Amino acid sequence: MGPVECVVLAFPGERLKVAAVTALADLRRAGQVRLIDSLVVVKSVGGEVSTSELVEYEEYDEATAEIGPEVNLLGPEDAEEAAETLEPGSCALMLLVEHVWAARAADVVREAGGRIAGNVRVPPEYVRQAQEAQREATAAAMTGRS
Repeated sequence: MGPVECVVLAFPGERLKVAAVTALADLRRAGQVRLIDSLVVVKSVGGEVSTSELVEYEEYDEATAEIGPEVNLLGPEDAEEAAETLEPGSCALMLLVEHVWAARAADVVREAGGRIAGNVRVPPEYVRQAQEAQREATAAAMTGRS
């Protein structure tokens, strides 16, 4: 099995955009992720939190036809935790996914007697900042050579 991760995708408004659900379905169809469970969390303008399953929304039928969750692992406590990150009048799609793309590599590491000893998520903004700093340093070095 590849790494399993709970991802919370937050959106403005109290309804998910069909394009976001379709993008998830595309990743699943391509075999890059396996959807283990999902949960829609809505935080109303008044701050009330409600949850539902993707299959409860007719507008997502086409996108979700092939991505139904395998088991129900995400529950009320998970929804409350996700809701704490939401602004009133917004929603989130909680996903429990297996990164299938990494499963074979993990198997090969284990077969070689190795193990995955750690995993750290690097925020995308840190990567962008490092890339920009490297571009600036390269530009400065090129200017200094002239």
